[in-house]
Amino acid sequence: PQYPPSPNRYHIYVAYACPWAHRTLVVLKLKGLDHVISHSVVNYYMGPNGWSFTPSDSETVEDDVSTKDPLYKCQYLSEIYKKANPDYTGRFTVPVLWDKLTHTIVNNESAEIIRMLNSQFNEFAKNPLLDLYPLELQSQIDAVNTWVYDRLNNGVYKAGFATAQAEYEKNAILVRDGLLECEKILSKQAFIVSDKITEADVRLFTTIVRFDPVYFGHFKCNLIAVKDLPHLFAWLKKIYNMEGVKETVNMKHIKGHYYTSHIQINPNKIIPLSNGPDL
Repeated sequence: PQYPPSPNRYHIYVAYACPWAHRTLVVLKLKGLDHVISHSVVNYYMGPNGWSFTPSDSETVEDDVSTKDPLYKCQYLSEIYKKANPDYTGRFTVPVLWDKLTHTIVNNESAEIIRMLNSQFNEFAKNPLLDLYPLELQSQIDAVNTWVYDRLNNGVYKAGFATAQAEYEKNAILVRDGLLECEKILSKQAFIVSDKITEADVRLFTTIVRFDPVYFGHFKCNLIAVKDLPHLFAWLKKIYNMEGVKETVNMKHIKGHYYTSHIQINPNKIIPLSNGPDL
């Protein structure tokens, strides 16, 4: 293969702020791979130049958790994309799975990266027997991923960035219905697809952990809160308290990103005090 599994060959660029990048960190921790795949974190503020590694201008918020780019000392994530392909003209998104050997991007789609982490590095994993995408559940996982994406992962953004009342209302109702569907399922079983954790739980978790502190207010998805859905809230606490997961949840970065980067929604960049319910 072009990119064979190998210890210390790959690096993941992530944002603690971003729910899509957060998925990769959760799987890295659950599988026990952070000793063989390094990662670095961008600053939570996304300005006109996109994600940055270091506070670089007056608008960038000083932050003690963001790391500098350990590989090339780049200032912006865009430079990493240009290093891989000088002619790249797409969006500069996280996560980025990077090959340190050939100095290029292996993949920047979180859904694909988490499957690689789940199955391709088992010889190095501390938890190789954990299979987040088992063969016998794949069709069910895919089906859940589809509606969770539409109603929740992406649904909160469609509500939050709506520029017309009817568009907002339609999507805010879909978000509420998605939460109620999760509550119904989790009232009957331990996890969203079966009685064991799968990638569908990981993909749902990174939205649900942001819901009460960010999406409820900032994106106006305020028809119901996670804390008021007992089975969903218990599920959230269960995953948050799995080994390694809570250290991937940085509420300073999460709140700081949404409330200071989306100036069309929050022009004064006021960051609310609540971090959501205690987990």
